[in-house]
Amino acid sequence: MDSEELLNQLNVKNRTNTLDLAVENKIDHQKVIGIVNSILALNSNIITAVPVTNKCWELTSEGESILLNGSYEANVFKYIPPDGIPQKDLMSLPHAKIGFSQAMSKGWISIDRSINKVVRKTSSIIDQVKDDLAKLKISSDEIADSAKQDYKKRKLIREVIIKSFDLKKGPEFTTTITKLETELTPDMIQSGSWKTTQFKSYNFEALGQTLDFGCLHPLLKVRADIRQIFLEMGFTEMPTNNFVESSFWNFDSLFQPQQHPARDSHDTFFLDEPKSSENFPNCYLNKVKDVHSKGGYGSQGYGYNWSIEEAKKNVLRTHTTAVSARMLYSLANNFKPSKYFSIDRVFRNETLDATHLAEFHQVEGVIADYNLTLGDLIGILYMFFERLGMTELKFKPAYNPYTEPSMEIFCYHKGLGKWIEIGNSGMFRPEMLLPMGLPEKVNVIAWGLSLERPTMIKYGINNIRDLVGPKVNLQMVQINPICRLDK
Repeated sequence: MDSEELLNQLNVKNRTNTLDLAVENKIDHQKVIGIVNSILALNSNIITAVPVTNKCWELTSEGESILLNGSYEANVFKYIPPDGIPQKDLMSLPHAKIGFSQAMSKGWISIDRSINKVVRKTSSIIDQVKDDLAKLKISSDEIADSAKQDYKKRKLIREVIIKSFDLKKGPEFTTTITKLETELTPDMIQSGSWKTTQFKSYNFEALGQTLDFGCLHPLLKVRADIRQIFLEMGFTEMPTNNFVESSFWNFDSLFQPQQHPARDSHDTFFLDEPKSSENFPNCYLNKVKDVHSKGGYGSQGYGYNWSIEEAKKNVLRTHTTAVSARMLYSLANNFKPSKYFSIDRVFRNETLDATHLAEFHQVEGVIADYNLTLGDLIGILYMFFERLGMTELKFKPAYNPYTEPSMEIFCYHKGLGKWIEIGNSGMFRPEMLLPMGLPEKVNVIAWGLSLERPTMIKYGINNIRDLVGPKVNLQMVQINPICRLDK
């Protein structure tokens, strides 16, 4: 069948259905659908096609097997001899468990405890299941709805939805298909044939072909916007190109004791090669050693034997605060009030869950100035997070080895429906700052947060593994709009 044959048959009938055409012409229904679509594509006014949805029942492969060989319960009944059979012997039949259960429930068989055998309770049966399936093969109208549902549960039949079209003649109906031209060529203009040529109408609402293009990941979009916020607030970006740091800069310079749990292999990734570093400013290193082991600057210290070997160990940096420590040490030589920020990757030996990864991005802000207070820190945090579009904030007192006072920062996540921790903050301790050589009246306030959690809040993502890693949906990366944080 081709387009003109279909139109000729419709011309005779005036009205038909694609399913009827498929049966009458003994062709696949999808081929008829394809012919209809090709006619509509040429001229939508030749025919009208109204979609129709019909539901019907068809046999599953298991149902077809029963139609051929009989139901399981009938086969079990037939297998039982007049004097009965032990139940274990009966179970050797295919699908005996189902057949035995069905035959018992229908009262065809029973277990005679006196002889420990399964026996017949009636001399003959009617295999209603097989009969019903045979009828359903022709028409489902003769089968009760309750029986259909029972057979559906037994996976003998399934409900099928068939989509077809009711066809009628359109306002421009014709039995002859003329292919419409799609282009006006120079030859048509020269010969004048364009005047009598039928052209296909332009569809000005049709979408153009999708172009192949690269897409920024949501993390990169939010990173760019956060970076712009820092720059607009007068911050200078710190160099963060060292993924590997010595334990001295990552822990010791921050007044974090060498026996602290965070320095355990369960929390930190240590390097095998190169295993250690030795390039330290000796004068500063000795001051750090003294404040750890003996105290100083009004502090008792930790009172333990500080080990240079422990400080030399190389780690994948657990925070970008190691970079902040380097910058503050450099700033001490010729101090002036400064504001720094960084956005880069850090690594922690975390257990993966909906909000934690072993590798993530940390956003850090640091302000060094004279006589800064906790009020300055809270004020700058509200200003910073408001520009991120996060105004529902809570602060909770916390402990950090290198900040006092310290605060955890929480924001309400509407997707998760709960408050989640998005960052940490505090004022750097004198035991950290004064060994660097910073003036005594200089205070440093700082805060850090992951890049992933604000991105999850902004884009409504509930699981961090849907944002980063092998489970990321690339379509999500393509269709998400550019990040526009409320400033």
